[in-house]
Amino acid sequence: MDKIDLKKTEKQFYAPKKEPAIVEIPRMNFLIVDGKGDPNTSQEYVDAVQVLYSLSYTLKFYIKHNNLGPDYTVLPLEGLWWIDDMEMFKTAKKDDWLWTAMIRQPDFITQEHINTAIDSVRKKNNPTKLTSVRFESFTEGLVVQVMYVGPYTDEGPTIESMHKFAMDNGYRLRDKHHEIYLSDPRRAKPEKLKTVIRQPITK
Repeated sequence: MDKIDLKKTEKQFYAPKKEPAIVEIPRMNFLIVDGKGDPNTSQEYVDAVQVLYSLSYTLKFYIKHNNLGPDYTVLPLEGLWWIDDMEMFKTAKKDDWLWTAMIRQPDFITQEHINTAIDSVRKKNNPTKLTSVRFESFTEGLVVQVMYVGPYTDEGPTIESMHKFAMDNGYRLRDKHHEIYLSDPRRAKPEKLKTVIRQPITK
């Protein structure tokens, strides 16, 4: 059986164009950790990302080695970002940001699989945030999204143009700012980083 890579089979979600577009996002399943603080300096965020990847790769190899489903590529890290008053989000200190770090899982992954992976990771190194992880569905619905290439710190104009596109087309913004990190910042140069930027909208 061929290896599944949802980034390739669902390009409408992971490979948008550099111009904003409206897309309907269906229900997807995620491993999720919530937290607060500047992702550039917060140990809590580092710990959340670490445990999400640890569990995701443990799951992948557990499924593969036990013939419980097709082999698949682990999907990229995603983040929801917000503050209590989203009108102030762009000017708020990053220390005040609330966030949800998450990694999508294939639809055939079950809570039983997750529980087995958690037990395995606990026995191996028992990371700090392991007890904070949850597995749940997330339905985002209608969004405006765009592919951004460049440093995370320079996203502002792209976000502004994406918001303007949505509002010019009769939509209003809702819910949380969403990013999908397609590049590894430890390996790619800042100007080469690829990020899907997404904002839920409604008429």
